[in-house]
This record gives sequence, structure tokens and C-alpha cells, in this order.
Amino acid sequence: MIKTNQLTKRFGQLDVLRGIDLQVEAGTTTVIIGPSGSGKTTLLRCLNLLEMPTSGTLTLGDQHLEFQASRPPKTADVLRLRQQTGMVFQSYNLFPHMTALENVMEGQVTVLKRSKDQARTKALQLLEKVGLSDRANQYPHQLSGGQQQRVGIARAMAIDPKVLLFDEPTSALDPELVGEVLKVMKELAREGMTMVVVTHEMNFAREAADQVVFIDQGVIREQGTPEQIFTHTQDQRTLQFLNILNR
Repeated sequence: MIKTNQLTKRFGQLDVLRGIDLQVEAGTTTVIIGPSGSGKTTLLRCLNLLEMPTSGTLTLGDQHLEFQASRPPKTADVLRLRQQTGMVFQSYNLFPHMTALENVMEGQVTVLKRSKDQARTKALQLLEKVGLSDRANQYPHQLSGGQQQRVGIARAMAIDPKVLLFDEPTSALDPELVGEVLKVMKELAREGMTMVVVTHEMNFAREAADQVVFIDQGVIREQGTPEQIFTHTQDQRTLQFLNILNR
């Protein structure tokens, strides 16, 4: 489904990603963990080209892109890849002047060119899926943070992506609202939605991930099943990171 080979990203003289080799199988959940500034979010944004990799290759489905600083990929290829991914942001990023229903309809109409009737039907189905069918006509300011993030998940799913990308989806939420978002994400994982999740929610990683990837200083230090990472890791940097979280 997703494969990167020696993917790098440089900002000026700063190497943020340094040769990332990652493989995500269809129907699985990959959780990316690591300290702040390790490159987790940059990697996620490179997977849908919100950040353009400096070098290396990226394969998503049947689309393969090679990156060179002197020759950026074609715009049509970038758009085609982005249409296969749905992004859920840390800060919701809902359109404030649109209702929950309109937010979920928007991408369907503008990107997929669906009719408004088709988009409305799909949006209502997705709002019901995330437990918000009764909030369809409310505006973002009328919703809690957890509800806004669930609308964000429905919006990301509305364009029928092959993979959902989550950038710390609960970090901006009050603790009591985190659970309602993670519940939706766990259900998606059980249903076989391909997901890549950057998060500090270690319980979610233990319970929902098929693969956990630990990134530090722009490189993958360790990757494996939750049991391998959380119970049997032999990597001292991984142990140090997990011990800090468990204090």
C-alpha cells in the first residue's frame, strides 16, 4: 500500500528525515512514535506531499514517485497521490462558516465532483458513523473539540481515500474528550481501514496498531509489533523514550 525508500527531507541545512524506509500494508494500522522534533509529523506530511521530500522514493498503491531537488514531481502526479489520502489534523481545520454536514460535503463536491445530493447522502452516513448524525447542522463553534475532530475524521473519509493519515489527532483535546476520538479510530482499525497515526497515545498504539515505528533524530530506530516495541525492545533509545512516558 505505502512504501518509502531512503526518503529524506531537508529544510535549509537541517536534515529532518534521513533515509526513511517504511512499508505499510493495506488494511493495517501503523503508529509512529518518538520525541518532539524527531521528524514524525514531517514524515506524515511527506506521505501525502504536503511536504515535498528532498530525495528518495514514495509508492502509494500503483503510483510511484521519485524525488530530486532539481526536478520536482509533476503537479498532476502530486494531486493524484493526495486524492488517495485523507488527512486528519491536530487542530481540526474545519471551515468555521460551514456546518458539520457542509464540511463533510465540501471535498466530495470540489474534488470528486459529486452532486450535492450524493455528497449529502455520503456525509450523513459518515456523520452517523462517527456518532454525530444529530450534530449535522451545527457549526464548529457549537461543537466540542472531540466532536470537531470526529467531523474532521468524517471529512477525511468522505473522499474515499486508500489511507487515512492522523497527525496527533488528540493532542489538542481536553483529556475527557480524547476517548471519543480514539473510539472512532479503533473502530476504523477493526474495519480494516489503512491508517498511519502519529500520536503520544501509547495505549492506542498497544491496542490498535499492527506496527509501531519509533523515530528519533530523523531516522527509524526501531519498528515492529506493539509487543516487540513495548515489551521486548532491546534498543536503549526506545527504552529511554518509553520510560520517560511512563513516569
